[in-house]
Amino acid sequence: MKFTKLIKKSLNVVCFFFLVIVVSIIMKIFLFASFKIPTGSMEPVILSGDHVLVNKLLIGPRIYRDFGFLRGEKTPLKRIKGLKNIQRNDILVFNYPYTFQGTLKMSPNQFYIKRCIAVPGDTFTIENGIYTIKGHPEPAGNYSAQLQLSQTPDEVFDKHTLHCFPDDTAYRWTIKHFGPLYIPGKGDCLEVNLLNIVLYRSLIQYETGQKITVQDEQLFLDGDTLFAYTFAQNYYFMAGDYVSGSQDSRYWGLLPEDFVVGKVAFIRKSVDPHTGKFRWKRFLKAVK
Repeated sequence: MKFTKLIKKSLNVVCFFFLVIVVSIIMKIFLFASFKIPTGSMEPVILSGDHVLVNKLLIGPRIYRDFGFLRGEKTPLKRIKGLKNIQRNDILVFNYPYTFQGTLKMSPNQFYIKRCIAVPGDTFTIENGIYTIKGHPEPAGNYSAQLQLSQTPDEVFDKHTLHCFPDDTAYRWTIKHFGPLYIPGKGDCLEVNLLNIVLYRSLIQYETGQKITVQDEQLFLDGDTLFAYTFAQNYYFMAGDYVSGSQDSRYWGLLPEDFVVGKVAFIRKSVDPHTGKFRWKRFLKAVK
């Protein structure tokens, strides 16, 4: 009899821990995820050593059809409809999107945190260091940091010219003078030519899985003549608040929506990486 009770208690304990594990997995997939911030690219809003909680419900959690993404393969996924669309100035966590060769490829274990500066349908420009969206006079991103950048002589950024997106001699963009760049969205049909294809090549090849080639000054997509392209998903221009020290869309290009994990809700905890001290003032601080 005692042995039977012991078995029942043991089973209850096992079932309890199994339930806790299942619930935690479900919450991590569908509701929230926590990330530790290792750099200061989002200062002063988010500091190195902050642990942020990401809300997946707002834009909808991602469901993968298989585990190919863990091997760096393009994996079909479905995003469950969220409560709202991604908006300008949202702070997002996402999978790093590009290889060193500029090819769009998801890094399953490498996450970035940046602010959404421009959304589908926007035309984005950096004019003397200031981020501007055509038709929208309100500031985008960390305006005070942009003002500091605007006061820096152009010569300082000359060496960065060919390291900025799209890293092409036809577009000698810098982090101080950039664009205009149109941000495509799902259903957008854009005319493509030999000049603007460098802006959208990686996106088109990512969506189609086909290669764009040039022959006799004509574009081809997997052998078919390419005059225009209709995009299958939304894209975003992302940037860090610490504008002079952030690797973001100014360098690597546009972010596909299926790479987005979710929107940062608040700072769960914060530990100074230099002293190891807990930053109590940042505990459960909302992020905007």
